[in-house]
Amino acid sequence: MKQFAKWLSTTFLSVFIQRHNGWVIPTIQTIHIVGIGVVLGSVFMIDLRVLGWAGMDQTLRQTTTRFGPWLTAALYVQLATGVLMVIGEPVRELVTFSFWLKMVFVAVGTLIAAIFQITLRNHEQKWEGTLVNRRSIKCLAVLTLLIWVCIIILGRLIAYDHVWGSWSPATKA
Repeated sequence: MKQFAKWLSTTFLSVFIQRHNGWVIPTIQTIHIVGIGVVLGSVFMIDLRVLGWAGMDQTLRQTTTRFGPWLTAALYVQLATGVLMVIGEPVRELVTFSFWLKMVFVAVGTLIAAIFQITLRNHEQKWEGTLVNRRSIKCLAVLTLLIWVCIIILGRLIAYDHVWGSWSPATKA
């Protein structure tokens, strides 16, 4: 991976981002942070509805119809800005344990969100009637919120990957 990261750092876009690092990376990071705020806010609102702590005046379908598009759009923004950050600083990103663990959590969180949206769309009455009241579904709602919080923490830890010690590929020669 280190060789690929070194090669990627020599590509045109990477060199452009590196040469304009004073404003490009902070701009991309700012958009990325706003995007994660929208993701977390959307997940939080849907999870609060699943838990029965807020939005009880709306059906679960109405809540996901309201916040689902925000979640989807923000995930696309995250993908675009994340790719640009990796291209801009490939050695910093691609050789850290925090980055790869974050990517696993992003994949799991996105998969859970997609499955939830699909099953809700296909079985709305079942969700509203029985599934939303199950303890396992409520635990899944809490778990998804925790996954996205972990993503935020791991994103920040990319700059401090040495905390993982020998688990981090960055510490290996």
